[in-house]
This record gives sequence, C-alpha cells and structure tokens, in this order.
Amino acid sequence: MNQALNETTDTNWKSLYTLGGVASLILLAYSLATMLILVAIGGQPETAQEGFTMLQNNRLVGLLRLDVLSIFVMPLYYLLFLDNYAILKKVNNAYAMLATVLIFSGLTLFLATPSVFSWLSLSDKFATATSEAQRVQLLAAADAILASDMWHGSGAIIGGILLQTGTVLISIVMLWGNSFSKATAYVGILTHSLDLAHIFVGFLFPTLGFIFMAIAGPLYLVWFPLLARDLFRLGRSEIRK
Repeated sequence: MNQALNETTDTNWKSLYTLGGVASLILLAYSLATMLILVAIGGQPETAQEGFTMLQNNRLVGLLRLDVLSIFVMPLYYLLFLDNYAILKKVNNAYAMLATVLIFSGLTLFLATPSVFSWLSLSDKFATATSEAQRVQLLAAADAILASDMWHGSGAIIGGILLQTGTVLISIVMLWGNSFSKATAYVGILTHSLDLAHIFVGFLFPTLGFIFMAIAGPLYLVWFPLLARDLFRLGRSEIRK
C-alpha cells in the first residue's frame, strides 16, 4: 500500500515538474520581452508628468514601460521553486527549505511593490482634472508612487536580496545532487550572484551595479532553458539522488 502511495505521489510531482519546465520557458520569453521593451520603447518614467503623458499617449506602451508583465509572469517563480524544492529536498532538505523560504519571502515582497495599476488610476484622474490644484495633488501622489515602486522602494530591494540569495543557495544545492546538470547549477550561481551583487554595489557605485545587471540579464536567457530541460527530463523519468 505504501509503495502504491509513493508511486502515486511521484507521478503527481512529475506532472508538476513538467509544468515547471513550461514555467521556465514562459519566464525565458518574459526575460527576452523585457530586454526588448527596454531597448525599443524605454523603461520606467523619470517623472510623474512623463508617466501620465506616456499613458495618455499610448496606454499599451505605458503599461509595458511600467512593467505590467511582471505582475502576471513573476508568480510562476512559486511553481518553479516549489518543483526545485521537491527535487532537492532529497539532496539536502535543510538548505533546500531555507532557500525556498528565502525565495518565496522575497518574491512576495517584490510582488507587493508594482505600481502600474495605481499609475492607471492617477493618470485617468489627471486627464479629467479640472483645476491646477487637482493636477498638482495628482502629480505629487504619482511622485510618491515612483519613489516607492518596484525599482526604488525598500520592499522591492529587500525582496530582491532575499530572492537572489535564495536562488544562489538553491543553485549550490543543485551541485550536490545529480538531478540537475552541472551547467544549470553553475549558470544559476553566476547569474544570481551577479544580480545580487548589483543590488549591493549599486548603492555606492551605480555604474558598476548597472554593469553587473547588464551581464546577469542575458545569462537568464541561458539559465531558464537549462532549467526547463532538466525539469522536462525529470518529468519523464525517475529522480536520481
């Protein structure tokens, strides 16, 4: 009976590994799209007035520049790293669990910071404002949002530190087992170490921090396919300790 239960549990997890592989490919597409958006139409607005103007001129472009994709795609990290924990707990349960807790905590903090929907509300009110006093108040509110969004706020920064620390740790645990390829582990360590370093270095040396981020960004385009390949393979076969 216990053997049958274990086999059923393994089968259920295998289907989640396959979904995790799909999630990795979606995150790959998201990473590529984010880079293209930054190059083609730009990133976050520098001022509240710029934010309102871009939303009024082209709502879709404004939403993309405000990183609306993150709200819908980043939650896939929960599935992805739940899979990683299920696989790696047999290698080192303590470190795999610690890494997963750090990742989930950081991701939750990060997802609490996007301000795109607040921008939409304020922009619509700004477009219909009938007095200069109302416009000044709305601009001040937008400036406050800009200062506390996912690129500037303390919650997002702490969330990023926790998320990247957890992903570095879980990539190290990958090295200790045979379920993931060594390439996946090493690229994961390098990618997330650079992303973590860019946060800390950026406080004192913004240019150097930007360089670290510029190197880490393309590495995600390598890491996600490697991770997807391993998860698809694990979804088709028994997990090797």
